[in-house]
Amino acid sequence: MPMYLTRFRYTPETWARLSRNPEDRRDAARAYVESVGGTLHGFWYAFGEHDGYNLWEAPDNVSMAAVALAISGGGALATYETTVLLTVEETVDAMARAGEIRYKPPGA
Repeated sequence: MPMYLTRFRYTPETWARLSRNPEDRRDAARAYVESVGGTLHGFWYAFGEHDGYNLWEAPDNVSMAAVALAISGGGALATYETTVLLTVEETVDAMARAGEIRYKPPGA
């Protein structure tokens, strides 16, 4: 199954609610991805541009997109970004295929 990395930032209102009523959001995240047949592999908070990161596995891009739409449409997040991760084997395959493509730079 494909792996996905998400980066998110809570709204100030969400941080205020969580400060008043602290809660572990991992169970909620796990439930969202399990509802489409996926798995939550990790959930971290961080300093910097993003407040948190998730590592997920989902059956396909459409399933993960459904999770992303549900979460980002909930109003608790200021930003939510998802990156599809490739295995090393998939990347090596892509490199081999790229070598077969006759790319022509603009203006060449």
